[in-house]
Amino acid sequence: MTNELDQLKTDVFEYARLTLGDQIVDVELDPAHYEIAYKKAIGVYRQRAQNAYEESYLFLELQENQNLYTLPKEVQTVRQVFRRQFGNSQGPYSSSFDPFSSATLNTYLLNASPAGGLATYEFYSQYVELAAKMFGGFMNYTFNPTTKRLQLMRDPKGTGEVVLIWAYNLKPELALLSDYQTSQWIKDYTSAAAKHILGEAREKFGNLAGPQGGSQLNGAALKSESSAMLEKLETDLKLYMDGSTPYSFIFG
Repeated sequence: MTNELDQLKTDVFEYARLTLGDQIVDVELDPAHYEIAYKKAIGVYRQRAQNAYEESYLFLELQENQNLYTLPKEVQTVRQVFRRQFGNSQGPYSSSFDPFSSATLNTYLLNASPAGGLATYEFYSQYVELAAKMFGGFMNYTFNPTTKRLQLMRDPKGTGEVVLIWAYNLKPELALLSDYQTSQWIKDYTSAAAKHILGEAREKFGNLAGPQGGSQLNGAALKSESSAMLEKLETDLKLYMDGSTPYSFIFG
């Protein structure tokens, strides 16, 4: 997987290098300059694009008398922490509230006529949800998106219970560069950022001395073109041209 990511990044750098006219004219950029332009593209995209995030589910095994856990750095938001049981987490005082473990599918769906059908299943689901709310099926928590520390508002009395965390995390770079909608935006933004670096360097000199009066460098023109490209690409994100999901209607 690392080799695949390296190859995709190399393709981005090659795209930026060639769009700047390398192999036709001399482009005075080092690999480190392309790397920093790429990092800027990834950073701006993660900051402004909804498509840079994905919904995910994590499993966490609780430890006795420990309520503070560190989640992976990719996790940005935790929406809910679910348990598969309510009551005490250990011993005979816990009860499972997974309806399918009690053959509910067979009883209420496949055998609908004598057992009551979907209505009975709906009543049972409401009973399960209410019991979970009353007897600890859902866990209160706080999550710090900077330190990635998840603090559960309870003290587990045993080791081994596994809870399900509903979270949103950053898409890996490999996923972003493999998506045809996002990869082209990243390539174009990397190229524009590299052009701005090149323009900054050339503008500092302005003119090169020569036997016939020297030559004038195009640093200011490169910076102007780069700024226009960057502005257009950021506008594209506002128009969801990268495949991000637009906001839905909000009433009230």
